Amino acid sequence: MLGDVDDVTLGRLLDDVAAGRVAPAAAATALARLPFADLGHARIDHHRALRQGLPEAVYAPGKQIDHLVSIVDELLAHGTGPVLVTRVTHEQASILCTAHPDGERRGSTLVWRPRPARQDVHVVIASAGTADLTVAEECATTLRAYGIEARLLTDVGVAGLHRLLPHVDELAAADVVVTVAGMEGALASVVAGLTARPVIAVPTSVGYGASLEGVTALLAMHASCAPGISVVGIDNGYGAACAACRILAARPATETTTVGGTAAETAAERAREAATVRGAPTS
Repeated sequence: MLGDVDDVTLGRLLDDVAAGRVAPAAAATALARLPFADLGHARIDHHRALRQGLPEAVYAPGKQIDHLVSIVDELLAHGTGPVLVTRVTHEQASILCTAHPDGERRGSTLVWRPRPARQDVHVVIASAGTADLTVAEECATTLRAYGIEARLLTDVGVAGLHRLLPHVDELAAADVVVTVAGMEGALASVVAGLTARPVIAVPTSVGYGASLEGVTALLAMHASCAPGISVVGIDNGYGAACAACRILAARPATETTTVGGTAAETAAERAREAATVRGAPTS
């Protein structure tokens, strides 16, 4: 069994066949099992990383704990990439980490085998209020699993817009910006009006009665007058992180950091460019 299949794993298999280390029949057998592994209660999609660029993640709510343990066991035993379990309870996390040590828990997300941190990308997550942090941290943890250390700005909502303004240059310099906001969801429009970079908006279920458990923020983000905003579902920090990964994977090579440079240096250069456009001193 090949396990978690991405372009690297598949390339190694083909190289082994070409070099005579693996028989064509054995390779054909392995390839025939690529689509999924049938556990009876779940079919594990080992092929997903090759198709989508991201491996399958596990959504914990509604799953029996023994099912969760066996799913994680399959992903860890037959793969090399990151393994994520989202929205775990304290009990689920405790049992999973006992059954499969080395898992790292951040909030309601568990991660095994995170990818090495990349130095060529700069992602900013702007959280409107501290009540939105659970969703923002789910986004940050998912990005970290895929090798992206995001910068998290907390409590920068529009009720105190002056708290966001010191970060305008950083927003302009980012490769991707994720905004996380409940109530009326206005932060997404404000941020998208300040940067030309892709903006992914996450509505949260935070707010009073008229917020309708996130529906108001969702509709406001869809109706934003700042064009080009991408909107994910309510409280979907995981989905926002995956959207950011897809955007970064499609980025032209000319936009990557030059040899010897760092993400911070790239961000600083973009900030200077942004400041120059606005007529601000670049120092």
